[in-house]
Amino acid sequence: MDDFDDYAKPIASAASTLAETFLAGLNGPQRDAVQTTEGPVLVLAGAGTGKTRALTARLAHLLATRKAWPSEILAVTFTNKAAREMQLRVGRLIGEAVEGMPWLGTFHAVAARMLRRHAELVGLKSNFTILDTDDQIRLIKQLVIADGIDDKRWPPRVLASHIDRWKNRGWTPEALPAAEDGVFADGKARELYMAYQARLVTLNACDFGDLLLHLIVIWQKHLDVLADWHRRFKYILVDEYQDTNTAQYLWLRLLAQHRKNICCVGDEDQSVYGWRGAEISNILGFEKDYPGAKIIRLEQNYRSSGHILGAASGLIAANTERLGKTLWTESDMGEKVHVISVWDGNEEARQVGDRITQLSADQNRLTEVAVLVRASHQTRAFEDRFITLGIPYRIVGGFRFYERAEVRDAIAYLRIINQPDDDLALERIINTPKRGLGDKSLQKVHGLARMKKMPLLMAAELIASTDELGAAARRPLAVLIKDIKRWRGLLETTTHVELARTVLDESGYTAMLQADKSPEAAGRLDNLGELVRAMDEFENLGGFLEHVSLVMDNEANAQDDKVTVMTLHAAKGLEFDTVFLAGWEDGLFPNQRSLDENGLAALEEERRLAYVGLTRARHRSVIFHAANRVVYGQWQSSIPSRFIDELPPEHIDVQSTLSSSDRGLWRSGMNDVNPFGDIARGTGRGPGWERASQQGGIPKTRSVLIEGRAVSSVVIGAPASHFKIGARVFHDKFGYGVVQRIDGNKLDISFESAGLKHVVDSYVKAA
Repeated sequence: MDDFDDYAKPIASAASTLAETFLAGLNGPQRDAVQTTEGPVLVLAGAGTGKTRALTARLAHLLATRKAWPSEILAVTFTNKAAREMQLRVGRLIGEAVEGMPWLGTFHAVAARMLRRHAELVGLKSNFTILDTDDQIRLIKQLVIADGIDDKRWPPRVLASHIDRWKNRGWTPEALPAAEDGVFADGKARELYMAYQARLVTLNACDFGDLLLHLIVIWQKHLDVLADWHRRFKYILVDEYQDTNTAQYLWLRLLAQHRKNICCVGDEDQSVYGWRGAEISNILGFEKDYPGAKIIRLEQNYRSSGHILGAASGLIAANTERLGKTLWTESDMGEKVHVISVWDGNEEARQVGDRITQLSADQNRLTEVAVLVRASHQTRAFEDRFITLGIPYRIVGGFRFYERAEVRDAIAYLRIINQPDDDLALERIINTPKRGLGDKSLQKVHGLARMKKMPLLMAAELIASTDELGAAARRPLAVLIKDIKRWRGLLETTTHVELARTVLDESGYTAMLQADKSPEAAGRLDNLGELVRAMDEFENLGGFLEHVSLVMDNEANAQDDKVTVMTLHAAKGLEFDTVFLAGWEDGLFPNQRSLDENGLAALEEERRLAYVGLTRARHRSVIFHAANRVVYGQWQSSIPSRFIDELPPEHIDVQSTLSSSDRGLWRSGMNDVNPFGDIARGTGRGPGWERASQQGGIPKTRSVLIEGRAVSSVVIGAPASHFKIGARVFHDKFGYGVVQRIDGNKLDISFESAGLKHVVDSYVKAA
C-alpha cells in the first residue's frame, strides 16, 4: 500500500496543480461549469460570456484529473472548425497535444465513424459511400421518372428537401406521419421515400441524414449495441445545444440515458436555425428530459459595452420562449446604439460607406468592421458603394452579389443581347434553363463555330436550320435564337430594366426558380429582383454591364484589411468593434415570409436574430432603417422594424438624415393608412394579437419611432384573396383541397390528405 501511495500521490498532486492553473482565469459560474462533472448539466451561456473557454476547460479538467481517458469522452460540435479549435485549446491548457480523441468532432463525423462499426445492422457494408446533395437529387430523379411522375411539376429537389426534413425529425419511411404522404406527387411521398432508402442500400450508400437516423434505429432495436456505447463513454459534451434538431436530440438522449453525465452548452436566445430543423424546445426542455439537472448561467459578458448589452437584453426580453439570463459587464457604458432613419436603400449604403471611411481615417482597422443584413440581396447596394469609395470588402458565408449563379446567368442573357459575339455568355445560358440540348448537340455547335471561324450564336443559328441536329434539340435551339433576336429588338423600344424583366420571364428562368421549392429558391428570386433594381441606376444596358465588369475585377485586390459583409445568420459566433445593421424595416426584418409561414414562433426567432446582430458589436452598433425600399422592382414605403420599438430608450440614440420635407411626406403617407390602435411599447402586441397568433398570422400593426418618439400606429393591409369559399386549390406541400374560410390573404383549406391547414393564398393555385 505504501508503495502505491508513493506512486499515486505525486500524480494526483500534479493533476491538482494543473487543474488549478487553468481554473484560475475563470469566473465563478465558469468554474462551476468546469467542476460539476457528474450528472446532467446545462450551461446557459449568453453572448460573449466565454462559452468556448468554459467548455474546453471542462474537457481539459476531465483529462487532467484522470476522470476519463480521451477515448471515453464524447464531444460533439456543429462545425469542423469548432472541433479543431476545441482540440487545440485543450492541448494548450494541459500542456500537450491532444491525440487519440476519436469521438471529438461534428455530429455527422462522429456518427459516420460509429455507423461503420454496425453498418450491417441496416443492410450496409462498413465501406458505405456518403452521398452529397447532387448525388442525392440525381438518384431521386431516377426514381421519380421511373414511377411515371412529371419531374417538372414535382421537382426531385423538392422531394430531397422533404426527405432531409423527415430524417432531421427522426422519421423513417415506416414512421412517417400520414399527413406527410400528400406533400409530394399526390400522395406518393412515403412510397418514394421507401424506394429511395431501398436504392441506397443497393448502392451501399447513405446520405447525411442517415448517419444519425440509422444509429437511432440500431440502438432502439439492438439494446446490446447501445449498452456497449454506454460502457464506452463516461462523459458527453455538446456545444451549441440550442441548434440541435430532433434526430440529434434523440441520438444524444439514447447515448446519455445510462450514466447521464451529459453537459450541454447553449443559449436559447441565439437559436436562429429553425428553418433548417433546429428545435428550440430541446434546450427549453432540458430539465424535464434530465430530472435533477443542474443549470449554470454564464451571464458576465466580456465583449460588448454597457449600452449595447442593455439594448440587446431589453430587446430579447420580449420573447416568451426563453429560460432567462441577465447579462452584465464590467466594461464602461460606451456609445449608445445609434438608430438612423434614411430615405432609401441607396442613402443607407452611402451613410454606411461614409462612416466606414471616417473610421478608417481614425486608424480603425477595416477587419474590425462588419455590415450585417437580413437577406443576401441587400449586399448589392453596399458592394457597389464600397467599389465607388475604394473600400475593400469581403463577403462571408456566400458569394459576392454579382458572383451568385442566378445573377451571373441573368447577366449572361443580357451580355449576349448586348453583344451577339459573346460566346462565353451564350455557353452559360444555351441550356439554362434546361432546353433538351445534350452534350453531343452542343459539341456540334462548337465544332461548326470553330470550323467556320464564326461566333457561337451565328453557328447555332446556322446549324438549327439544317438536319445536323435531331428535332428534339433543333426546335428549342431555334426558339432561343429567335428570342435573342427579338430581345435585341426590344432595346430600341423599351428600357433596359423592362427588358431584363421580360428576358427573365420569357426565357423560363423565373419559372424555373418558382418551381424550385428548396429553401434557397426564394432568396435566389430576391437576388434577381435586386439585380433588376440595380439596373435602374444606369442610363443603358451597356453602362450597367461595364459597371458589373469593374465590380467583378475588385477581387484582384488581395488586401487583408477588409470590411466584412454578411447575413445575420452567418455572423453568429463572430465579433467586431463596429457593426452596421442594415434594413431594420417591417417586412424585411422581421421577414414577412417567415411570419406568414410560422407566425409567432417565427417572430421570436427573428427577434433572436436581431439579438445576435446587436451582440456581435464590441464598441459601436449602428442600426439603419429606410423610409422607402424597392421590392420586386416597385417602390414601397417602409416602417421601422418593430424591434426598434423594443429597444430600451435609455440605451439608444435616435437620429434622422431625412429633411423636414421628407419627414412630412413620410408622416403624410403613414396617416393615409388606417389606424389600428396603440400597441404597448416593448411588447409588439396590440389589438388582434390573440386572434392572429391563434391563426398563425401576425398583425402588421405597431407604433413607429420617428425622431425618438412614437407616432400613430399603422396597419399594412394584406390584400383580399382572389379565391372564393368552396374553390378547389392545389398546394405543393399539402396537395389538393377546398377553401373553407378567408381572412384577407389567409385561407383555411381542408386538404384531402393533410386535413385543415391555414396558409397564405400566394402558396396555392386553382386546381
